[in-house]
Amino acid sequence: MSRRVIERRLTEVHRRLVRAREELAVVDEQFAALADAANEAELRALVSETPLAESEYRDAQRHADAMARSRAAVLQSISELEKAQDDLLDKLEVN
Repeated sequence: MSRRVIERRLTEVHRRLVRAREELAVVDEQFAALADAANEAELRALVSETPLAESEYRDAQRHADAMARSRAAVLQSISELEKAQDDLLDKLEVN
């Protein structure tokens, strides 16, 4: 692979990595808010012991769980991009 192609791919991977890290920052904020909301809903459900409060807690927890899965997917993507970047840097050093 030519140096030029490697540099182009490295630039693209870096750009994607920056975007993924920005996305992670947003997802982290959203996850924190949803987790707090779920914790508050759980406390209300425990205190009130009503079916409505329990339902609200389950809904809030589902949202928090979904955001946790999204966060894990973004982290996986970042990990893969970092590996691709490392591989490209290794190829660049060889050329």
